[in-house]
Amino acid sequence: MNSNEILQLINHYLDSIPYDRKPEGLYEPIKYVLSLGGKRIRPTLMLLAYNLFRDDPQTILPSACALETYHNYTLLHDDLMDNADLRRGHMTVHKRWDANTAILSGDSMLVLAFQQMAQCSPDKLSQILNLFTCTALEIGEGQQYDMEFESRNDVTEDEYIEMIRLKTSVLLACATKMGAILADAPKEDADNLYRFGEKIGLAFQLQDDFLDVYGDSKVFGKAIGGDITSNKKTYMLINALAMADERQKQVLVNWLDMPSPDPQEKIAAVTEIYNEIGINKLAEEKINYYFKEGIKFLDAVKVDSERKQELLAYTAEMMKREY
Repeated sequence: MNSNEILQLINHYLDSIPYDRKPEGLYEPIKYVLSLGGKRIRPTLMLLAYNLFRDDPQTILPSACALETYHNYTLLHDDLMDNADLRRGHMTVHKRWDANTAILSGDSMLVLAFQQMAQCSPDKLSQILNLFTCTALEIGEGQQYDMEFESRNDVTEDEYIEMIRLKTSVLLACATKMGAILADAPKEDADNLYRFGEKIGLAFQLQDDFLDVYGDSKVFGKAIGGDITSNKKTYMLINALAMADERQKQVLVNWLDMPSPDPQEKIAAVTEIYNEIGINKLAEEKINYYFKEGIKFLDAVKVDSERKQELLAYTAEMMKREY
């Protein structure tokens, strides 16, 4: 199946989940969050990975959509922690309802994700749940590191890469490996698909960092410069602080320490420093490095190259890269 057909399967499944339990006030926000759309990257990757080995990806839809339910649970709680107003152009749950509802409905989404995941083949259940729970713990660890980095100006590149590996990339890796496990793929292939997802996940997050500074807001889907205004310790800022000369570093530190700067002035000034240092080129090189590393692991999967074309094309489109 191609990625568009798979996306239609996923959306139909998510739209048709019956929330017939009570009270409605608990489940309505869950339906709302899952109805807001999104790229559905994680379940799509899982079904495409499964499709490398078997031709009936629709049979593992509950497990694939468990990852989407889990992912949206993390977004719901992230939005609350960040006090964000909008998600995908719509009011966040804590804004449309309240903080307590966001906490409780989010918790229920996590439970529902495990319930959906448990619908996989019984002989794979232990292996799948072990991978899922390990991944969920790692994502929490990544979120904690991200929070701790907010109060530090000495975060290293290695620390940052490990944080985004945990917070973002392990869920993509989990998706591709789960697809392989449920398709009865050899262990070596499943492990290579995990590493593929992991490296692509790093490239994906680094590209997100890059686009926050150098992207087109209409294409990117959100305002440019948000990471700069919030002093987020990204690959861009970390390397700028490490590579800046005395003057450049002082300018950056002044903007970081300024209590209420004009957002547009701050974005322009920090971006100018990035351009002087060449941070844009450095980031693009790193994105390309992880993308190519991911493709190497996909190349190592022992199935015909023809069967890999759809997953390869989807990954390239996801990253807006040639392959």
